[in-house]
Amino acid sequence: MTMDRATVSLDEDAKEALEDLTERTGHGQSELFRRALTFYAANFQAATTDAGTKLGDYHKMLSGGEHVLLDVDFLHCFLDFVSDGSGTPDPEFLESADRVSDYHAREYDGEFETLDELLEWLSLCGFLSVRRSDENRYHVVFPSDHIRWFMTRFIERSTVDLPFDIDIEEGLTKVLITEHDNGSRD
Repeated sequence: MTMDRATVSLDEDAKEALEDLTERTGHGQSELFRRALTFYAANFQAATTDAGTKLGDYHKMLSGGEHVLLDVDFLHCFLDFVSDGSGTPDPEFLESADRVSDYHAREYDGEFETLDELLEWLSLCGFLSVRRSDENRYHVVFPSDHIRWFMTRFIERSTVDLPFDIDIEEGLTKVLITEHDNGSRD
């Protein structure tokens, strides 16, 4: 097998990383460079997009103990369970869910300045998919009708203290959410 040679200039951080990897793996510098280059090429898209930011956000959410990974089928089961046969939610469940939404309204105050930021966060959580249609209007798609009524109610209640107002128009499979400046904050 023919090997090509390359000369590489290292800054101090890269030099320290190379020394550390050489000690930890027992591999020579050439082998580590070959592996690193092959790995980078195989993962180029993930390494050069904002996926790293999203992974960091996922890690932050999960490591704080406030959020958990939940299979979407379990979420459907929970929402089916708290509804009667006609799809009407149990009043006790609504009361509890509204308390959580009201808490998030206080928590979100100062956290989100725009509807875009909030919808991006909820999209990251996996509750919905968002497509911006113009400067202040968003097409929001939910995985099911149950999740749509649950999350639409959550969004309405959790945005009351934010520096914008919203209008929600429900369609058959999605909702349109429009952001308006409420003019009450600087």
